[in-house]
Amino acid sequence: MAKLKPIMKRPSLTRKKRAVAPEDFGKIGEPLNHSHPFYFGFVAASGAIIAITLLRAFASASQVFVLIIISLFFAMGLNPAVLFIQRRGLSRAKAVAATVSLVIGFVGIFIWIAAPLIIDQVNALINNAPQLISDLKSNSTIDELNKNYGIVDTVQNRVEASIKDGKFVIGAFGGVLGVGKAFISGIFSILTILVLTLYFLAALPTLTKDAYRLVPASRRERVAKISDAIIFRVGAFVGGQITISFFASIFIFLLSFVLDLPYKSALALVVFVCGLIPLIGHFIGMTIVTLIALTVSPLIAAIALASYIIYVQFENYILTPRVMKRALSIPALVTIIAALIGASLLGLIGGILAVPIAAAVLLILDEVVYPKADKN
Repeated sequence: MAKLKPIMKRPSLTRKKRAVAPEDFGKIGEPLNHSHPFYFGFVAASGAIIAITLLRAFASASQVFVLIIISLFFAMGLNPAVLFIQRRGLSRAKAVAATVSLVIGFVGIFIWIAAPLIIDQVNALINNAPQLISDLKSNSTIDELNKNYGIVDTVQNRVEASIKDGKFVIGAFGGVLGVGKAFISGIFSILTILVLTLYFLAALPTLTKDAYRLVPASRRERVAKISDAIIFRVGAFVGGQITISFFASIFIFLLSFVLDLPYKSALALVVFVCGLIPLIGHFIGMTIVTLIALTVSPLIAAIALASYIIYVQFENYILTPRVMKRALSIPALVTIIAALIGASLLGLIGGILAVPIAAAVLLILDEVVYPKADKN
């Protein structure tokens, strides 16, 4: 029996991958002499140039930086919720999607409930404004001032003229172009913050990991732990703010029930959302509550305004320090001072960032500065 010839192997059509040698960038030089005057001058000059460049860049693109800061703050604030969902077995991507969906759903429900309320009450207030101003004459003191100086009549005539001309709302925004510009700018800012928050929230572990690699290996673990604690405190601040807003909404619901105001539940929801905005949030909520109470009667509006002011003082000086002390472990006095200084320096953004920054500074003092000072 003839032997079968071995079948010759066909040459492989796939090319073998060549091992790519790492690119040679040269030999690493000797470390710089930190005590040399040239090193000090170079570092000082570089720092000054970088600082001036950053200040000019921030001044020319301040709005963009504000949106980035707000988005990063929201991402760190929502991170505890993402971690909570992750501990239930979901991946990071699914946890982020669930958290963002819940936030968007809540905002959508708020707009769906509150927007018609606000529009209806503003229209009712505009239509009833002349009559409300005329009712002020029933007060003997105001009527006497009106007879002597014509204050109420002047205001009433101007309001009636503005309503008839259709300039009452448009004039507040600086004309038709102002209304369109404010609307488009607001929509753009909201969408930008939403997209940036989503990206920051999804990439937060990667961003922090890459940032920690810039730190020397000998100190990397400690820096990572302190930084993670700071991020946790920002999330705790957001949780504390939600708690404070919840108490404000309960107060407004009870106040609406006592004063028999319309739209009690919707008002409570509006105040809850407004309470999440530092500094100006309660001013917005107070204005809306007072305007709706004004459609009932001037006396009810005055009572609602006075009650709201009293509650805001209670919240600022008693409730907020206690809640933030428990959430962030910072003294009540530091909370108040930080909020005042942040608001005076950077306005709304300063008010948002002041308390968590104060918590971060206290943490660094406790973990880094004080132990080093005690050793010396």
